[in-house]
Amino acid sequence: MSLIGTEVKPFAAKAFKDGEFIDVTNEDLKGQWSIFCFYPADFTFVCPTELEDLQNEYDNLKALGVEVYSVSTDTHFTHKGWHDSSEKIGKIKYAMIGDPSQVITRGFEVLDEKEGLADRGTFIIDPDGVIQTVEINAGGIGRDASTLINKVKAAQYVRNNPGEVCPAKWQEGSETLKPSLDLVGKL
Repeated sequence: MSLIGTEVKPFAAKAFKDGEFIDVTNEDLKGQWSIFCFYPADFTFVCPTELEDLQNEYDNLKALGVEVYSVSTDTHFTHKGWHDSSEKIGKIKYAMIGDPSQVITRGFEVLDEKEGLADRGTFIIDPDGVIQTVEINAGGIGRDASTLINKVKAAQYVRNNPGEVCPAKWQEGSETLKPSLDLVGKL
């Protein structure tokens, strides 16, 4: 069953953000766009390159009204330790959620049960707490955070313009489609 169109399952967790430990719940997602970026583990190899890349896009995402959360099955204490010891992770300003209970990771259906670690899952969540996009990569395949900008813009456009959809490679300001009987077989 797909998670698209489903509400984020309830959770409560501790996170490390900008030098502090904070509490994060599913209710914090309401009223804003959110991105959840799951990754296997702290102190690894592909993960710091992805999380740094996500930080490089953080200001652009914030300008779109999006809050970013990274999640692994490590603890918030481990996140702080990694933040303090890694140049790449030390740049991160968004919340790094610890999920040692695996409640969040299971709720998003990205838990590798055998390893007890998260898959590389990326989710865009609307202000109602409903999942709008899902992308899951194999462990050895890093993600490109710049692709999130257009996905967020498209999701926001579709939300704000009922009855319109964004075609492949849609860019902000370009044409959209209005699905109707007249379009059938003409594209």
